[in-house]
Amino acid sequence: MEISPIPQTPAASSPVEIRPLGLADPFRWLALGWRDVRAAPGIALFYGTCFWGMALLIGWLFRSRPEYVMSLASGCLLLGPFLAMGLYDASRRLEAGQAPELGRSITAWDAHIPSMAMLVLVLVVLELLWGRASMVVFAVFFNTGMPTTAGVMQAVFSVENWEFLAVYLLVGGTFAVLAFAGMVVALPMILDRDTDALTACITSFRVVASQTGVMLLWGVLITLLVGLSLWAWGLGLLLTGPLLGCASWHAYRFAVQPGPAAVPQAIT
Repeated sequence: MEISPIPQTPAASSPVEIRPLGLADPFRWLALGWRDVRAAPGIALFYGTCFWGMALLIGWLFRSRPEYVMSLASGCLLLGPFLAMGLYDASRRLEAGQAPELGRSITAWDAHIPSMAMLVLVLVVLELLWGRASMVVFAVFFNTGMPTTAGVMQAVFSVENWEFLAVYLLVGGTFAVLAFAGMVVALPMILDRDTDALTACITSFRVVASQTGVMLLWGVLITLLVGLSLWAWGLGLLLTGPLLGCASWHAYRFAVQPGPAAVPQAIT
């Protein structure tokens, strides 16, 4: 059966309203994401397998050829937004009462290439700056030379190096917060409104600035779920990846409402 394309419901130029959120909302997003995963298990499995495969590849490279990890991570940053866009498309179609289709979800980004390219470029630049800042931290605390891979793990997990660990986590956390704040609703907004990358990023920062507590809780939930899913060879990513992708669509729908306010669908 041919699935008709979803029209751009709000015009890209229409005003954007940041809606108030509550601390219970992130859990509602997860519940709605789980509903979408159950409604489209094949699509969820496909994207979950992609996320799991990337995690396995990065883990193997870190153990065998750590010097190439940054390059591979950059490649994953290039691919990650396109995979996420497919999950947003699936949730969007389910929300509109249409059946999602894997082929359409895979190419959901093709009408938004300029904005996607700009967002990916921003992510890569942030990663490069993050990597450079990390090297500076290592250089300051290890003046005898950069440690090996085993030395890095020993340094990170050693209580004796708590000062290094505190600075390293502070630097990494700063870049992680910047990436999260700029991207948390940017990608789904580009899919929904076909807006430009700058407007999407500014809106994302506005959401985080105006709903800091709720978005901080959302970021903590994402971190916890991804961290737990990495145990047992990262098998949990088969579920966590698509769950968080679909839930992120609903986070956008709850937080950003263009034009006349629309009530999000109830959890059934």
